[in-house]
Amino acid sequence: MQLVFIHGSGGSKEGFQHQTAYFENSEAVDLPGHPSGEICTTIDEYADWLHTYIQDRQFKDVVLAGHSLGGGIALTYALKYPESLKGVVLLGSGLRLRVHPDFLKQLEEADANSEHFAKMISNFYERIDPEFNRILTKRAFENGPAVMFNDMRACDQFDVMGREKELTVPILAVCGTDDMMTPPKYSHFVEKNISSARAVLIEGGTHFAFAEKPDQVNSVIESFLGEL
Repeated sequence: MQLVFIHGSGGSKEGFQHQTAYFENSEAVDLPGHPSGEICTTIDEYADWLHTYIQDRQFKDVVLAGHSLGGGIALTYALKYPESLKGVVLLGSGLRLRVHPDFLKQLEEADANSEHFAKMISNFYERIDPEFNRILTKRAFENGPAVMFNDMRACDQFDVMGREKELTVPILAVCGTDDMMTPPKYSHFVEKNISSARAVLIEGGTHFAFAEKPDQVNSVIESFLGEL
């Protein structure tokens, strides 16, 4: 079984360092444009890129674990290429990923204001331990606000509501109870409307629960993998 982690908007593979250290032979990817390569402008394009990446490496029995944007990519992959998937783990994600227009505007303006971008990033990672926080902040700045804006806009356009019956692979939806960006109702909706899905809440976790409470999240993922 091959576990592949997919980061969220403006993120990086380093965000999953606690997961790749725990799960033997697992892999986390840097999406194109983060910062190398040509960025994709839609989740559908990212899913196609990921499919090529996986096919080139001849991975078998793939489980995709995606955070936010990455969860949208995993779901799109499951709709387009279900035959190559063993399961999907959603980390703070859902079937629709609308972004508030004010937040998109702030991100667009942050491209010209590094202090504003720094404050936004600081708010994202405030519950992550300081050393790990520094790593994620450094990588976020390497990618830059324009990349995060691109990704958030791709999230805003993502919507697979109404296609629940097409999702047949086992799905685990993990969400922090304090997640304000993709609140628990997103994961509950997945569980309620997809027969192969179940949801688990991480008490006190935010949108980055996998980085804040890695032991709990890893345990939940490990149990899910054991069921496949």
